[in-house]
Amino acid sequence: MSQEREAIVQTIREFAEVEIRPHIMEWDEAQHFPRELFAKLGALGFLGVLFPEEYGGANLSYGDYAAIVEEIATVDGSIALSLAAHNSLGSNHIFQFGSEAQRRRYMPKLVSGEWLAAWALTEAEAGSDAGGTKTTAVRDGESWVLNGSKNFITNASVGQVAVLMAVTDRSAGRHGISAFIVELDNPGIRVGK
Repeated sequence: MSQEREAIVQTIREFAEVEIRPHIMEWDEAQHFPRELFAKLGALGFLGVLFPEEYGGANLSYGDYAAIVEEIATVDGSIALSLAAHNSLGSNHIFQFGSEAQRRRYMPKLVSGEWLAAWALTEAEAGSDAGGTKTTAVRDGESWVLNGSKNFITNASVGQVAVLMAVTDRSAGRHGISAFIVELDNPGIRVGK
Protein backbone atom coordinates (compact mmCIF):
# COMPACT_ATOMS: atom_id res chain seq x y z
CA MET A 1 0.00 0.00 0.00
CA SER A 2 1.38 3.38 -0.96
CA GLN A 3 1.90 6.05 1.68
CA GLU A 4 -0.82 8.11 0.06
CA ARG A 5 -3.33 5.25 0.30
CA GLU A 6 -2.28 4.54 3.89
CA ALA A 7 -3.04 8.17 4.73
CA ILE A 8 -6.44 7.95 3.00
CA VAL A 9 -7.30 4.72 4.81
CA GLN A 10 -6.24 6.14 8.15
CA THR A 11 -8.35 9.26 7.58
CA ILE A 12 -11.49 7.32 6.68
CA ARG A 13 -10.89 4.78 9.47
CA GLU A 14 -10.71 7.55 12.07
CA PHE A 15 -13.73 9.27 10.53
CA ALA A 16 -15.78 6.06 10.72
CA GLU A 17 -14.81 5.41 14.32
CA VAL A 18 -15.66 8.94 15.45
CA GLU A 19 -18.57 9.92 13.18
CA ILE A 20 -20.32 6.60 12.47
CA ARG A 21 -19.68 3.89 15.08
CA PRO A 22 -21.15 5.77 18.08
CA HIS A 23 -24.44 6.35 16.21
CA ILE A 24 -25.10 3.04 14.44
CA MET A 25 -27.79 1.71 16.79
CA GLU A 26 -29.42 5.12 17.24
CA TRP A 27 -29.74 5.60 13.45
CA ASP A 28 -30.90 2.04 12.92
CA GLU A 29 -33.54 2.06 15.63
CA ALA A 30 -34.87 5.46 14.54
CA GLN A 31 -34.69 4.50 10.83
CA HIS A 32 -32.74 7.71 10.37
CA PHE A 33 -30.58 8.43 7.35
CA PRO A 34 -27.66 10.58 8.59
CA ARG A 35 -27.72 13.26 5.88
CA GLU A 36 -25.36 15.42 7.94
CA LEU A 37 -22.78 12.62 7.80
CA PHE A 38 -22.79 12.72 4.01
CA ALA A 39 -22.14 16.46 4.04
CA LYS A 40 -19.03 15.69 6.12
CA LEU A 41 -18.00 12.90 3.73
CA GLY A 42 -18.36 15.37 0.87
CA ALA A 43 -16.21 17.96 2.64
CA LEU A 44 -13.48 15.33 3.01
CA GLY A 45 -13.65 14.46 -0.70
CA PHE A 46 -15.19 11.00 -0.25
CA LEU A 47 -18.29 11.74 -2.34
CA GLY A 48 -16.16 12.66 -5.34
CA VAL A 49 -13.45 10.05 -4.96
CA LEU A 50 -13.14 9.16 -8.65
CA PHE A 51 -13.73 12.51 -10.29
CA PRO A 52 -11.30 15.15 -11.57
CA GLU A 53 -10.50 18.19 -9.49
CA GLU A 54 -12.05 20.46 -12.13
CA TYR A 55 -15.46 19.21 -10.92
CA GLY A 56 -14.44 19.37 -7.27
CA GLY A 57 -13.44 15.71 -7.08
CA ALA A 58 -10.53 14.08 -5.29
CA ASN A 59 -9.20 12.39 -8.46
CA LEU A 60 -8.25 9.20 -6.61
CA SER A 61 -7.88 5.70 -8.05
CA TYR A 62 -10.37 2.84 -8.00
CA GLY A 63 -8.03 1.11 -5.55
CA ASP A 64 -8.29 4.09 -3.21
CA TYR A 65 -12.05 4.10 -3.67
CA ALA A 66 -12.34 0.39 -2.83
CA ALA A 67 -10.23 0.91 0.31
CA ILE A 68 -12.52 3.78 1.40
CA VAL A 69 -15.69 1.74 0.92
CA GLU A 70 -14.10 -1.23 2.71
CA GLU A 71 -13.13 0.87 5.74
CA ILE A 72 -16.61 2.34 6.08
CA ALA A 73 -18.21 -1.10 5.59
CA THR A 74 -16.11 -2.43 8.44
CA VAL A 75 -18.05 -0.08 10.72
CA ASP A 76 -21.45 0.19 8.95
CA GLY A 77 -22.35 -1.61 5.75
CA SER A 78 -25.41 0.55 5.06
CA ILE A 79 -23.39 3.78 5.05
CA ALA A 80 -20.82 2.12 2.78
CA LEU A 81 -23.59 1.04 0.39
CA SER A 82 -25.03 4.55 0.20
CA LEU A 83 -21.56 5.97 -0.43
CA ALA A 84 -20.88 3.37 -3.14
CA ALA A 85 -24.26 3.90 -4.83
CA HIS A 86 -23.66 7.64 -4.86
CA ASN A 87 -20.11 7.44 -6.24
CA SER A 88 -20.29 4.45 -8.58
CA LEU A 89 -23.83 4.31 -9.81
CA GLY A 90 -25.42 7.76 -9.75
CA SER A 91 -22.53 10.21 -9.96
CA ASN A 92 -20.24 8.08 -12.11
CA HIS A 93 -22.90 7.56 -14.76
CA ILE A 94 -23.41 11.31 -15.01
CA PHE A 95 -19.66 11.87 -15.19
CA GLN A 96 -18.94 9.08 -17.70
CA PHE A 97 -21.91 9.49 -20.02
CA GLY A 98 -23.36 12.94 -19.39
CA SER A 99 -22.70 15.95 -21.58
CA GLU A 100 -20.20 18.55 -20.45
CA ALA A 101 -23.10 20.85 -19.55
CA GLN A 102 -24.60 18.08 -17.38
CA ARG A 103 -21.25 17.44 -15.70
CA ARG A 104 -20.86 21.13 -14.89
CA ARG A 105 -24.41 21.32 -13.57
CA TYR A 106 -24.43 18.19 -11.39
CA MET A 107 -20.91 17.11 -10.46
CA PRO A 108 -19.99 20.02 -8.13
CA LYS A 109 -23.19 19.46 -6.11
CA LEU A 110 -22.61 15.71 -6.03
CA VAL A 111 -18.95 15.71 -5.06
CA SER A 112 -19.48 18.31 -2.33
CA GLY A 113 -22.28 16.36 -0.69
CA GLU A 114 -24.83 19.09 -1.31
CA TRP A 115 -26.71 16.47 -3.36
CA LEU A 116 -26.79 12.68 -3.25
CA ALA A 117 -27.27 10.53 -6.32
CA ALA A 118 -29.23 7.35 -6.95
CA TRP A 119 -29.33 4.92 -9.86
CA ALA A 120 -32.80 3.66 -10.77
CA LEU A 121 -32.91 0.37 -12.66
CA THR A 122 -34.74 -2.21 -10.51
CA GLU A 123 -38.46 -2.74 -11.07
CA ALA A 124 -40.97 -5.09 -9.47
CA GLU A 125 -41.50 -6.99 -12.73
CA ALA A 126 -37.89 -6.90 -13.93
CA GLY A 127 -35.70 -7.08 -10.84
CA SER A 128 -32.24 -5.98 -11.85
CA ASP A 129 -32.73 -7.31 -15.38
CA ALA A 130 -32.40 -4.25 -17.60
CA GLY A 131 -33.93 -6.14 -20.51
CA GLY A 132 -37.19 -6.46 -18.60
CA THR A 133 -37.54 -2.73 -17.95
CA LYS A 134 -41.16 -1.57 -18.18
CA THR A 135 -40.67 2.14 -17.40
CA THR A 136 -41.08 4.14 -20.60
CA ALA A 137 -39.85 7.47 -21.87
CA VAL A 138 -41.63 9.28 -24.71
CA ARG A 139 -40.41 12.48 -26.30
CA ASP A 140 -42.77 15.44 -25.90
CA GLY A 141 -41.31 18.36 -27.83
CA GLU A 142 -37.97 19.23 -26.20
CA SER A 143 -38.72 17.13 -23.13
CA TRP A 144 -39.27 13.50 -22.22
CA VAL A 145 -42.21 12.09 -20.27
CA LEU A 146 -41.27 9.11 -18.13
CA ASN A 147 -43.84 6.67 -16.77
CA GLY A 148 -43.16 3.71 -14.53
CA SER A 149 -42.14 2.52 -11.13
CA LYS A 150 -38.79 1.60 -9.61
CA ASN A 151 -38.06 -0.44 -6.49
CA PHE A 152 -35.20 -0.75 -4.00
CA ILE A 153 -33.31 2.30 -5.24
CA THR A 154 -30.52 3.16 -2.81
CA ASN A 155 -30.49 6.89 -1.94
CA ALA A 156 -33.78 7.63 -3.75
CA SER A 157 -35.58 8.76 -0.59
CA VAL A 158 -32.67 10.97 0.51
CA GLY A 159 -31.14 12.00 -2.80
CA GLN A 160 -31.76 14.89 -5.11
CA VAL A 161 -31.00 13.27 -8.47
CA ALA A 162 -31.19 9.83 -10.05
CA VAL A 163 -29.96 8.24 -13.23
CA LEU A 164 -33.10 6.41 -14.32
CA MET A 165 -33.40 3.68 -16.97
CA ALA A 166 -36.43 3.74 -19.28
CA VAL A 167 -37.47 2.14 -22.56
CA THR A 168 -37.28 4.58 -25.46
CA ASP A 169 -37.53 2.02 -28.30
CA ARG A 170 -39.32 -1.22 -27.41
CA SER A 171 -38.51 -2.73 -30.84
CA ALA A 172 -34.77 -2.57 -30.08
CA GLY A 173 -35.07 -4.85 -27.04
CA ARG A 174 -32.52 -4.16 -24.35
CA HIS A 175 -30.69 -1.81 -26.74
CA GLY A 176 -33.75 0.45 -26.68
CA ILE A 177 -33.22 1.42 -23.05
CA SER A 178 -31.90 4.90 -22.30
CA ALA A 179 -30.59 6.60 -19.17
CA PHE A 180 -32.11 9.87 -17.95
CA ILE A 181 -30.89 12.29 -15.32
CA VAL A 182 -33.95 12.99 -13.20
CA GLU A 183 -34.07 15.58 -10.44
CA LEU A 184 -36.16 13.97 -7.74
CA ASP A 185 -38.15 17.10 -6.86
CA ASN A 186 -39.81 17.14 -10.31
CA PRO A 187 -43.62 17.17 -10.26
CA GLY A 188 -45.07 13.69 -10.67
CA ILE A 189 -42.23 11.89 -8.91
CA ARG A 190 -43.25 10.12 -5.74
CA VAL A 191 -40.49 8.63 -3.66
CA GLY A 192 -41.46 5.99 -1.11
CA LYS A 193 -39.71 4.92 2.03
